[in-house]
Amino acid sequence: MREQVAELIASKRFEYTVIALVVVNAIVLGLETSPSVMAVIGPFLLTLDKIILAIFVIELLLRFYVHRLRFFHDGWRVFDLIVVGIALIPASSGFAVIRALRVLRILRLLSVIPSLRKVVTGLVAAIPGMGSIVVLMALVFYVFAVMATGLFAEAFPQWFGSLGKSAYSLFQIMTLESWSMGIVRPVMEVFPWAWLFFITFIMSTTFTVLNLFIGIIVAAMQAEHDELAAEERGQLHSDQEQMLAEMKAMRAEMEKMRAALERQP
Repeated sequence: MREQVAELIASKRFEYTVIALVVVNAIVLGLETSPSVMAVIGPFLLTLDKIILAIFVIELLLRFYVHRLRFFHDGWRVFDLIVVGIALIPASSGFAVIRALRVLRILRLLSVIPSLRKVVTGLVAAIPGMGSIVVLMALVFYVFAVMATGLFAEAFPQWFGSLGKSAYSLFQIMTLESWSMGIVRPVMEVFPWAWLFFITFIMSTTFTVLNLFIGIIVAAMQAEHDELAAEERGQLHSDQEQMLAEMKAMRAEMEKMRAALERQP
């Protein structure tokens, strides 16, 4: 029985069914936010939501039945358990507001679609390497914020009146959101040389530090891809060795059978 259930939850048909239910459930949750839609088919949507949630619970129970305590050894299964558990919180409880987080069930796509799992795994693997870049960016921001406050605070207190305001204005400039017409050109009307300061800042952050983030993430994802490819090659090599061993055993058995037939009168 346990082996049959294991084959069921490992099958592609089961995986595609879960993916389809996750997508349908996300659409249902979105429709539930529309008063006009709820006025027309509200009871149907609520019933469908409960049915899908029940199926998710049954799915997790099946996985727990197969894996037992090893169920908690997989972070993705624990993630699914938390996401589904949030949806089971009673609406009448003091934690009813947490039920708004049930839309997180759409994130189950991350655990059931292998390609998305690879992306998330690569991003998580990039976090340690991103720490040094965050420190570098913080230092760059602090230096430029202090300079901007000292240079422009008196003329433009609304943007650079304090260290916090300067840091926020510089963050806006870094994102290139209305940085030229909104901030830099008005500053240049009073300080014509200010373009040198702001272009240096943009070159140091937007075109340098942020690209370091991208480089680290790409490198981590490439390393994750290479590791998976190495595992697949190792599994293929192991399967080939097993096939060769079986063929050698069959050949030896056939040799024995032929020798036995030749010895018969």
